[in-house]
Amino acid sequence: MELTDIGGGCEEGPRVLLLPGLGARGTGFRALDERLAEVAHGVLVEYPEGEHAACGARALAEQVLRAAGTVDAVVASSFGGMVAAHLAAGGATRGVAFLGSFTRTTHVGPRGRLIAMMGPIAVLGRPGRVAASLAAWRPVPSAQVADVVPTTTLERLTTLRRAFAIHTEPPPPDLRASKVACLCIQGDRDVLVPPATLERLVASLPAGTPRHLLRGAGHVPYFSHPEECARLLGPWLRELGPLGFAAAAGAGLGSAA
Repeated sequence: MELTDIGGGCEEGPRVLLLPGLGARGTGFRALDERLAEVAHGVLVEYPEGEHAACGARALAEQVLRAAGTVDAVVASSFGGMVAAHLAAGGATRGVAFLGSFTRTTHVGPRGRLIAMMGPIAVLGRPGRVAASLAAWRPVPSAQVADVVPTTTLERLTTLRRAFAIHTEPPPPDLRASKVACLCIQGDRDVLVPPATLERLVASLPAGTPRHLLRGAGHVPYFSHPEECARLLGPWLRELGPLGFAAAAGAGLGSAA
């Protein structure tokens, strides 16, 4: 697990983990992190890769917690929403913002049954600039393709293992009765997690959770539309309040079991 503190963020503001989706890199959050620097202290997360890296969302959540400790908020993309939900259910964060995300494969509708196929696609399809641009719904510069899709053999094989693991573990606990502050942002051009996911996801979260549909945004709005995402996340983070959790590396998820 690799954590990157770019620096320059608001030290008194909430500490925010930025969790990528399946096969994406935490570096894709850089533009959003820069725009949130006035209100929050962001930390980019890179999941471990390789044969012995954790596969399931809960195992990844445990690794994130050991590396980062408890945090004030998590901004999670796609599969990262499942990891974030485990953290939230276990009391490891006060807030979660879901971006083009889900906590259960049923939220994605019929496509949820096919999520495991993302693994073979990553290995056999060898996604590149075209796939990254389709995900972002706008051209992605060659230098940034690796922020959006797996590009190395190690990343593709790890994506394969994680994709197959999704249906082999119980989903995260339901968050409807939790006190975690949630926010949902969904792109209306998302070809991987369809816009209909938004309402299913919100129905599984605390009552009154705000939801926003970004016009022209694809599967990675934090990457393609950082200004718009920051405009929505800023007030939410301010309402969440200043630093409220001391880092507690080594803690367990407890009730997230």
